[in-house]
This record gives sequence, C-alpha cells and structure tokens, in this order.
Amino acid sequence: MEMKIHFPGGKKVYADYGQHTIETDQPVRGGGEDSAPAPFDLFLASMGTCAGIYVLGFCQQRGINTEGMTITQSLEFNPTTRLVGQVNLEINLPEGFPDKYKSAIINAANLCAVKKHLANPPTFNVTAE
Repeated sequence: MEMKIHFPGGKKVYADYGQHTIETDQPVRGGGEDSAPAPFDLFLASMGTCAGIYVLGFCQQRGINTEGMTITQSLEFNPTTRLVGQVNLEINLPEGFPDKYKSAIINAANLCAVKKHLANPPTFNVTAE
C-alpha cells in the first residue's frame, strides 16, 4: 500500500490514495485556512468511524434498523503527556434495539482495526533521499 503526500500550498497537506485525495489543513489559529480537517482530527475520526463500520455491519447482518443510532466519541487527555489518554465510545442505541445484542454490539465495535493497530502500534521508519 502506498500513499503520496504532497503540499498544495499554505498549511495544506494532501494524501493521494488510490482514486481519492485526502485533504488536510490547519485551523486559522495554527496558520491555516481551516478548509479541511487537521491531520490529527482525521486520526481521531478514524477511531469512531472504524468502530462505526463494525457496528453498522453487525446491525445489517441481523436486519437491525440503525435509524437514530449514533456513536459519541469523547477523549480524556493525560495532563502530564498532554496526549490522549483514553478514548470513550458510547453507542447510542435506538428505541427498540434488542437487549440480547447489547454486549455483542460492544464486542463488534471493539473489533475496529484502528483500535487493534493502536494496541499493537507499528514501527516507523522515516528516511530522506
């Protein structure tokens, strides 16, 4: 898998991946135009949306209506490191969601590949040519 990262101007950094271009920018307070999410925002969104795709798949396989279902993601920061110390995902179930599936849907969300990668982080090899 390869992604090409390029710099179209200002504080924008784009990533070309397959037929998609993922656009990022910095907020105005960071010197950007706030024209796109910041890279860290995309990282944070990847956690909730990854859990979401597993929750959605779980429901679709069982014919469970997801109308009104949401996931609320909140973060707790470590005051010493100033890094994210805990990610909280609350699956907000719609009315009529079968009680028998509550623990199973939590298990489905925990299958998220982003979460698995954070639990077993890759090594980074940065070079310059």
